[in-house]
Order: sequence, then C-alpha cells, then structure tokens
Amino acid sequence: MLSRDKKAMNDTLITLDNLGIGYEAHAVFAGISLAISRGSFTAILGANGSGKSTLLKTVLGLIPPVAGRIHVGPANAAAPTFGYVPQSTRFDPIYLLSGFDVALMGVYGRVRPWRMVPHSERAYTTECLRAAGAEPFAHKRFAELSGGQKQRVLIARALATRPDVLVLDEPTAGVDRETTRAVLEFISQIHQERKITVLLVTHDFASVRQHAEQVIWLYEGTVFHGETHELLSAERMAKIFEMGIG
Repeated sequence: MLSRDKKAMNDTLITLDNLGIGYEAHAVFAGISLAISRGSFTAILGANGSGKSTLLKTVLGLIPPVAGRIHVGPANAAAPTFGYVPQSTRFDPIYLLSGFDVALMGVYGRVRPWRMVPHSERAYTTECLRAAGAEPFAHKRFAELSGGQKQRVLIARALATRPDVLVLDEPTAGVDRETTRAVLEFISQIHQERKITVLLVTHDFASVRQHAEQVIWLYEGTVFHGETHELLSAERMAKIFEMGIG
C-alpha cells in the first residue's frame, strides 16, 4: 500500500514551483508554489486585476511564466488534455456559425488537416451539447444566442476535446443569477460523473463554497491555497482581512 505522502505525490497533476506570472517580464504576482490534485475541483479567487486570469493562462501555456516553472502530469506520461472555456467568445456576425459549429471546433485537434470531420466525432459533439443542455438551440446562430446559451455551447466545445482538465475563466460573467447557478451546477455534475480535474476562475464566494473542494485565493500580494471549508470559513477569512495581507 502506498504511504499517504507517496499517494499524494502520485495524485498530483499540476505543480507550480515558485511561479511568477505577468506580461513582458513584468510580474503581477510572484512566489506561487502549490500542487493541484488529479480529479480535484479547484476555484481561483481574487479581486479584479489580482491575476486570476493571468494565472490560468500561464498554466494553459498561453503566456509564458515570468519566473519559476510549471510541471503538468506525472513523469514519463502523456501530457493531459485541457478543455478551455474563456470569459467570452465573439464571432463576427457575418460568419454564419451555429452553436453546433462552435462546439465542433473542440474535435479539430483529433482530425487530420484537410480531412472531413468523421461522423463519429460529429455524433460525440452532439453528445457534449446534450450533456451541456445546449442541444435544443445548437443549430441556431451562435451570435444570436443568449449569454447563458453561449456559455453552455462553449462548455460543450471544451468537453468535445475529451479533456483531462476542464479550465473555466469566469464562465458566468455577465449572465443572470439563475443561469449562473445552472451552469455551475452542471460543471459540478460533470466533475463528479467524469472525474475531470476542474480549474474555475471566479469571484463568487458563495458558489465556491457550494461546489469547489480546493481554493487558490490571490489576495493583496499573497497566495492562499487550501480546502474550501477551511480557507473560506468565517474565522479564517476574518483573520485574513484583519491582517491586511493575503
């Protein structure tokens, strides 16, 4: 039987080692060292401008780290697949893309260039749209969908990549409270059913308490990382705010 420390090491999917994040060699946050477990649901919290989205984009490899390093996956294993849901995606209305067309983009990484998308991949995209509750409006123009409908299509697109890690950058920004609740409940359901690792950027403490297992909190220059029920307890938060530091 594995010891607890060795088991935890084997379960680690993403390791941030003294990571500095920012743009053009200018760090907006530095000294981030933590581990994210495989199959966990981790929320990234912080005020606007605190570096939440920058951290997420650095983990995804969309921007390079300013300092330190990121290690993804166990040694000698295939790199995990990331499914990314951005804050918003806009397509020029002159492009007559349907919700299905947008979701189908998630399978393109498995289709050889200049080849037609196989029927099996189109069928799988339909399954993802159904899972995201987006099938009823999948053949409407994406540009004409409501904010909540667009987010469901974008989640379906991310699921179509067959991800090991589902990464969501404020997926409910700009949508109403009821839609926010429905989208987050769906993400939580997908996490539980498919054992996908979830990284969710948000500023909604209430939703995090309800759905997330772990929290990364960027607060006034300091990083807090821990279990949700401990880090976001009334007593712990009161101490953090009273200290006047992260």
